[in-house]
Amino acid sequence: MALRLTAVASHWVTRVLAIFVVSRIVTTTIFLIVASVQQVSDRTGANPDFFEFASIWDGQWYWYVNAAGYPDEIPRDENGNAKENAWAFMPVYPFLLRLFTVWGIPFPAIAPFVSLLFAGAAALVFFRLMARFLPQGSALFATALFCFAPLSTILQVSYAESLHLFLLFVALLLLVDRRYALLVAVVVVMSLTRPSGLAFALVLLLHLVHRFITRARDPFPWRERIEVVILGLVSALSGVAWLLIAWAVTGEFTAYTDTEFAWRRGFGIEGHLIPFTPWIQGAEFWFDDWFGLPDSWSLVLGAAALVALVGGYAGFLFSPWAKRLGPDIRFWLLAYPLYLLAVFFPQSSTFRLLVPLAPALGALAVPTSRIWRGALLVLGVAGQVLWTYGLWRADVYDWTPP
Repeated sequence: MALRLTAVASHWVTRVLAIFVVSRIVTTTIFLIVASVQQVSDRTGANPDFFEFASIWDGQWYWYVNAAGYPDEIPRDENGNAKENAWAFMPVYPFLLRLFTVWGIPFPAIAPFVSLLFAGAAALVFFRLMARFLPQGSALFATALFCFAPLSTILQVSYAESLHLFLLFVALLLLVDRRYALLVAVVVVMSLTRPSGLAFALVLLLHLVHRFITRARDPFPWRERIEVVILGLVSALSGVAWLLIAWAVTGEFTAYTDTEFAWRRGFGIEGHLIPFTPWIQGAEFWFDDWFGLPDSWSLVLGAAALVALVGGYAGFLFSPWAKRLGPDIRFWLLAYPLYLLAVFFPQSSTFRLLVPLAPALGALAVPTSRIWRGALLVLGVAGQVLWTYGLWRADVYDWTPP
């Protein structure tokens, strides 16, 4: 009996789940403390309970979609500009929750629980993904970094991130294992959970090129080549599927992009999306907002900061630590930021949109120094406090969703 208990305790599933449970206790404690100091706002009442506090911000939009679906017309102001509406939020997560709410279970009661279950599943798959490249101890520590990360609060609120991360980690694991046929369904569902299909299509293109170049030492049969090409096309189509669905329902080709643009008007950004311009606009806006500099100075300094950021990240991708993760993981760590640079305006939810870069944590798990690892965990918990109090907590009239 003792030997059996020892075997269970040493099994990777038990260890990962133990890390996950401890992390959720820490995160929930932080979350409830912040909830206890939450004042009345346009998002919630004072001192909300866990479930109410976990269902604010985008959770309210997912709640709306869960209950009412999507509008047939894009709501617009007197100038014809799209207003914020449900089309900005993809359907898989809120429609999945209909399996429970249709029986009368309140959305705020079930949504965080479902997110928590998918977060636990994501942690298990994340470990398996890291274990493809790292020793078990390092893979476990990478998983701990994921569970205790500054934004790990997002894993147990009414957001689609937990479900999306689970699907993303499954997709990357299947790609690494070259199980292309199984990837098709995962990529389609993932792309309709959070925007990721176009980025993953680029990953598949890079994967195709890499396998073709290295075919002399790593055979790349024609059957697999065809599978990767088909999978890439499916991923690309899935990446624009929501845009096409919004067009079909509303009759407006730009229904989805106009809706996404509605959130930028609070920052004084007008017009339509021009790829790879949002971060330049954002850099100019934030330097002007923070330092009150003239537009010309804000643009120059913002562009310089952006170049430095991109250069530093590129250096990380080519570092010995990152190279330990193999080409496919690094393809994702390249493709997803490129997608964000192309379409996303940097604002209050920027940190959350960086969460799918979680596989990069594997690189930070390569060093085995106890001081290094302990410091990273402390920084992760401190980051949770800062993010939960600074961004999740709502001011009286707060229009900056985390």
